[in-house]
Amino acid sequence: MPESQPPRAPGSKAARLRAQLNGSSVVRAVGAHDGLTAKLVQRAGFEAVWASSFEISASHGLPDASLVTMTQYLDAAIAMDAVTDIPVIADCDTGFGGPMNAAYAMQRYERAGIAALCIEDKLFPKINSFADAAQDLLPTEDFALKIKNAAEVRTDPDTVLIARTEALIAGLEVPEALERAHAYVAAGADAVLVHSKSRRPEEVLEFADGWQSDVPLVAVPTTYHTVTESELYGAGFRLVIYANQGLRAAVKGVQEVLHELDLATGAAAVEERIAPMAEVFALQGMPSSFGTKP
Repeated sequence: MPESQPPRAPGSKAARLRAQLNGSSVVRAVGAHDGLTAKLVQRAGFEAVWASSFEISASHGLPDASLVTMTQYLDAAIAMDAVTDIPVIADCDTGFGGPMNAAYAMQRYERAGIAALCIEDKLFPKINSFADAAQDLLPTEDFALKIKNAAEVRTDPDTVLIARTEALIAGLEVPEALERAHAYVAAGADAVLVHSKSRRPEEVLEFADGWQSDVPLVAVPTTYHTVTESELYGAGFRLVIYANQGLRAAVKGVQEVLHELDLATGAAAVEERIAPMAEVFALQGMPSSFGTKP
């Protein structure tokens, strides 16, 4: 039986995300891995945070290969949700195992107040979609059972369950990806993320052209980055996830500053290129009077 929990207050983040997915413009989510990066996403004006398994794994210095546990992912998502006012969409990889694991994840994330969960149809343990490795999929009916189990234990109808198909990543054709995605909607998915590593957007746009459902589509334009949000919205995509740009920017920026600092004779060489302490304090919510006497 589903765990009982008090209903969320009107205007919950999950309810707002559902309303946004039915709105007149695309919802933009950006990847984050902790409370600080989630705050930066909100401050920049985006509508949602993507609690990225890739970013969270990288923040532990580990590959995105099902090495980080569900508890670690959940703790990171909770930290993001606690310090932001926008919905958090949790990247839950394959659901952390079989159908019972996916159902358990739904219960835990929903109880924690996370607005949405995204589960993908690869085998557990998975490896990152862009890694040079085999991308093996579950049979359609097996993954549909995961979605069905997760949907059935949901106690708040506003919680968004996103089914992610990796069919195109695995080298299957668009018709096979569509067949899988329609089966996931029949099993209870509220949205479908179709992932692609093509350098051009035609593959996902062809998928959208063949989509026969009112359930919203989700795009992750990491490799086909020339596509615009308006083009995706016109094709039927209602959520666009910039899944890793923030982390990649941080890695490049830190590498460059540390390299310059290594070559310099003191910290003055990089001072103009880094954020002042006051800005970090502001992100932390540090009181301006902290440490001063009345």
